[in-house]
Amino acid sequence: MPLKIYNTLSQEKENFQPINPDKVKMYVCGITPYDETHLGHGRAYVTFDIVRRYLEFSGFEVEYFQNVTDIDDKLIKKAQDGGTTVESIATSFMDSYKEVMEKLNVLPPKEYVKATDHIKEMIKWVEGLIAKGFAYEIDGDVYFEIDKFKDYGKLSKRKKEDLLSGARVAVDERKKSPLDFALWKAAKEGEPSWASPWGKGRPGWHIECSVMSTKYLGEQFDIHGGGRDLIFPHHENEIAQTEAETCKVPWVKYWLHNGFVNINKQKMSKSLGNFFTLRDIFKQFDPMVVRLFFLSTHYRSPIDFSDGDLKEHSVAFRRLIASVMKMNRCLEFVNEGEIDLSYLNQLREEFFCAMDDDFNTALALASLFSLLDFVDGVISKKQATIQLLSEAKKTVDKFCNVLGLNIAAKPEPDDVKKSREQRNIARSKKLFNEADEIRDRFSKKDIYFIDTPYTSGTSTSTTWFDPSL
Repeated sequence: MPLKIYNTLSQEKENFQPINPDKVKMYVCGITPYDETHLGHGRAYVTFDIVRRYLEFSGFEVEYFQNVTDIDDKLIKKAQDGGTTVESIATSFMDSYKEVMEKLNVLPPKEYVKATDHIKEMIKWVEGLIAKGFAYEIDGDVYFEIDKFKDYGKLSKRKKEDLLSGARVAVDERKKSPLDFALWKAAKEGEPSWASPWGKGRPGWHIECSVMSTKYLGEQFDIHGGGRDLIFPHHENEIAQTEAETCKVPWVKYWLHNGFVNINKQKMSKSLGNFFTLRDIFKQFDPMVVRLFFLSTHYRSPIDFSDGDLKEHSVAFRRLIASVMKMNRCLEFVNEGEIDLSYLNQLREEFFCAMDDDFNTALALASLFSLLDFVDGVISKKQATIQLLSEAKKTVDKFCNVLGLNIAAKPEPDDVKKSREQRNIARSKKLFNEADEIRDRFSKKDIYFIDTPYTSGTSTSTTWFDPSL
């Protein structure tokens, strides 16, 4: 089946047809690096890592950029409170973000583009919007006049009159409409600022993404992504100012948005005290367990987080690693033989049909674990062949590569190998108490021996795994 993507703009699944048949241009809103990377960030960037990986697997060249909002009210306050600079805060937390993404096996974009590196381009854009009659200046501030953009609300499906009726009483009386948004903000004392035709100031939040995405990807491109919380006002405002400036409609062909992370059925927030950073979570759980947790729910659906959920996915990831190591070990012992790949082919088809259906990783994972069940059953019944295990292992590797699950085999430590061999000798001599003592001693260290029915002379196909490696 062709790849179908749910487009927030049309609110329908659409056949994916990029502007250039062989190349996909993709932009995802990045972080404001004023604090540690949290669960919500992880959900978003694992989501778009999956999109990028599957597009590349499907044969597309993917040109992917992500912005860094390195000038913002939150950054300024953090720097002022800490007696340091905005730049040092942004650099520190951006470095931390990159480390966390690497642990989650999230591939980096072609470039992280920083807002402060593009101030001149932003000023030029604002000048263009003023010249076209879409923006106006008041006391050094510049606002986009949404009444001049007739399609405002087309992404979020919100009507201007409804937005106006819900506007707060405390609005800036200088603006022509309470909904007009800032393109340029006049400088305040003690804040970073840049010279502009309207006096010293800094760009508004929304303008940076329009300017940088079009600079690197062109005036029209394929995919723009972010969390659901960005649909309005951020992405709505981006569309208005970009299509007003470039006169190219649609600016973006497909809009993708991931769902929220809830904590024990409540929205994650610092004020509720249920805010979790990924660094803290990694102290208890392997990053691949966290990634597996994100993949277990369709990216557009909300996902509920609890320690219990991660413990369940920790068991699932251990099972995945154990099955892979069991396959690798048994390949050294099994023989050639007739092979029926029909069920394997069925699981492959199910996996890729799931991924073609708007990147349904939850269903794709079901195919992966069905494959593990099948292989474990074949091994336990001593029905495995070289051909079957080889094909199964290649399929597992392919699935895990698409899903970004790192299952690379680790070298066996000398003490583990020595004890495994001692245990095999004890079992061959029917010294089961001694064999069990060795097994139990290592299981207390979270290192496990896995027995299979295959033998060759005095050797057995027992393998090991350490889920912490």
